[in-house]
Amino acid sequence: MALDLVDYEQKACEAVKVFWKSREAAKQKQIESGKVDQGERAGVTAGNNMDGFLALIRDIIEANGLAHADIYLNKGMLTLPGYFRPTKLWDLLVIYKGELIAAIELKSQVGPSFGNNFNNRTEEAIGTAHDLWTAYREEAFGKQPRPFVGWLMMVEDASGSRRSVRDSSPHFLVFEEFKGASYLKRYDLLCQRLIQEQLYTTAAVIAAERSAVDTGEFTNLSDMTSLKTFITLLAGHVASTAARLG
Repeated sequence: MALDLVDYEQKACEAVKVFWKSREAAKQKQIESGKVDQGERAGVTAGNNMDGFLALIRDIIEANGLAHADIYLNKGMLTLPGYFRPTKLWDLLVIYKGELIAAIELKSQVGPSFGNNFNNRTEEAIGTAHDLWTAYREEAFGKQPRPFVGWLMMVEDASGSRRSVRDSSPHFLVFEEFKGASYLKRYDLLCQRLIQEQLYTTAAVIAAERSAVDTGEFTNLSDMTSLKTFITLLAGHVASTAARLG
């Protein structure tokens, strides 16, 4: 049976619109309340900027054979045991017949401060995956096949995320591919390496300008880290799991 990708491109465009609209709504709400965070933080404190992508992922899961699975989106039900820490809060979990089917993280970043945030996102992504797979090895989820572990990132497409960036490494050489690479390119390289090192089943990064609040347009950076690759691999994992568990 062919995989059902649920018209993901159109739904992704809607998710991009939701992202920018929810950021602006959060800012306006803070202005009206008189309690405004500094800089761009005002646009992220509402916590629902990536809801459109969560809805897309849920549709993929339901359309490919696991409509009856438990798909958790509420904060109180999103923790998994860790190995280096007691628990970790995810953005979406899928559990079916007592088996962890999928754990997914959704992240975003807007300007103007791309540098520090990129480093923080990188360390967080690597640490989260290492913690989960070590817990899996130690049978924190019982004896089961490897779950789908996904990381999806949306970055503002802006001059700050596309300009060449210089690094200082006085003692040893930086890897060639990072030299002068923009933050968008660095996110692409990060996602590729998260996949190559099997830290995530797949990892994707897309870029969208603020004007996409009206159009929903977004850009993939490479085939390996594209939204289509992410969605297709998730759909395949869900379909094979549905066939296996019946």
